[in-house]
Amino acid sequence: MPVNTDRATVPASGDADAEGDLPINELFYSLQGEGKLAGVPSVFVRTSGCNLRCWFCDSYHTSWEPTHARMTVEDVVREVRAHDRAGHVVLTGGEPLVHEASVELLERLAAEGYHTTVETNGTIYRDAPIDLASVSPKLASSTPTPENAPEGADAGAWTERHEARRIDLESLAGLVEDYETQLKFVVTGPDDMPEIVSLLEDVREAASVPVPDDDVLLMPEGTTREALAERREVVADLALEHGFRYTPRLHVDLWNDAPGT
Repeated sequence: MPVNTDRATVPASGDADAEGDLPINELFYSLQGEGKLAGVPSVFVRTSGCNLRCWFCDSYHTSWEPTHARMTVEDVVREVRAHDRAGHVVLTGGEPLVHEASVELLERLAAEGYHTTVETNGTIYRDAPIDLASVSPKLASSTPTPENAPEGADAGAWTERHEARRIDLESLAGLVEDYETQLKFVVTGPDDMPEIVSLLEDVREAASVPVPDDDVLLMPEGTTREALAERREVVADLALEHGFRYTPRLHVDLWNDAPGT
């Protein structure tokens, strides 16, 4: 089973932001579950806070109801270093690039020789040492509504805001140009494909480097084994039809929706 760091699950209690501090929701050792590096032992550093509100967010407590502990960059590096079997660190969220201190963390991790993946929604560009930018542009099917939002969430306040923010073509082009990138789309069904194809055309036109189909990954939406089972075959068939990669959600297959995975 993955190994979780207890201190990083403590809810915030009105603590003020400190310079260089990061709001950490979880810090744990597990297997990378998605993308080109699926199966690689990794330390996950999950920040809290996000500029979007996907209705199907698989880390509810970093977005709709953010909780965290304050940790300095030095604290985080020390915790990462304690998991001495992993040479790979995944910085995820929420949206980790909303935090300026993420750049300092990535610089420290690079200096210590770690390979880093940053999981981002692609709406924010940062100049940082990133080995793999795992960019997951949010499609129209991610927009929250009163009907699909998590129970108790204030979807009405976020519907228009999310829809207006979910795609930033300039940031997407910058990430693709400056980093090794995988474009990882959460797919709810065949109706998502026209938007994916259209967005890829826009990114390819905006970016000064090629975006090969091999860097486009389709991933079924679902945070439980049961939900994945409903979409897995459909999304795999779509990947075959369009010549894109299919990516599993290995952590869900192994540990279902357990925290710290």
